[in-house]
Amino acid sequence: MNMTTPAEIVSQMEARSVKETTPCGEGEMVWHIWGDGPPLLLMHGGYGSWTHWIRNIDVLSKHFTVFAPDTPGLGDSAMPPEPITPDGIGAVVSEGLNLLVSASKPIQVAGFSFGGTIGSRVAVHQGERVTSLVIIGSGGMGIPRSPMDEMLSWRDAETPEAIHAAQRRNLEILMIADPDKVDDLAIHTQIENTKRGRVKSIKFAVTAKTLEALHKVKGTISGIWGERDAIALGHIDKREEILRQAQPDCDFRVIPDAGHWVIYEAPEPFNEMLLEMLGVTPA
Repeated sequence: MNMTTPAEIVSQMEARSVKETTPCGEGEMVWHIWGDGPPLLLMHGGYGSWTHWIRNIDVLSKHFTVFAPDTPGLGDSAMPPEPITPDGIGAVVSEGLNLLVSASKPIQVAGFSFGGTIGSRVAVHQGERVTSLVIIGSGGMGIPRSPMDEMLSWRDAETPEAIHAAQRRNLEILMIADPDKVDDLAIHTQIENTKRGRVKSIKFAVTAKTLEALHKVKGTISGIWGERDAIALGHIDKREEILRQAQPDCDFRVIPDAGHWVIYEAPEPFNEMLLEMLGVTPA
């Protein structure tokens, strides 16, 4: 019987990484690095950390050197300088990349949710050095979010059990389409990530910040969405249209039955799809 706890799973994954820090406001931005190969930057979602990618890192690091930072103002990274904007956060990430990755190496970027907004800004700052950008379920497209149930306030919960229940329900509402796939690891990472979230990414999700950056990206643009993404439910085609406005030949794909946190809920099809978009030929 496997008795490994969610906290142990996270700790073991983190222990296999190389930890680096780069300047961020008055403190440091924290990076975790796995693998050996061409550099791949993974940007996580709002109120998250590198653990948003916990079901993808092992597969991706077989082909790439994976750089999975905690975005400034989230996870273990310090707050970015004021004023806090996607472009300012993207500049901090871009400057960190310049310190960690040789200038001679091209970079590929994949951004989940708020990470797509920041990843697109990183791509703009890096110019032709970013050869491809994959946007995954991101907001900031200048179009409304689909209506959904109101999220529960876990901060008002008075016991660990109540926090656990509230966070489980929030994952069901926003992040994972199939309630049976809201497991203990998902709840653990949600609890740990949200309590460290200081940058309120929601205010950028309802803007056109991602869209503005996409038209300036030099590399190829691709998109992956979960079919049952609560934010885009019934309107995924509009996201595809927007990406194709930036690049008419954009590779846009939808994973059936998966929700917003598609990288966690459907890791096998997602990993295969992302590798194809990044130019890895299936074995």
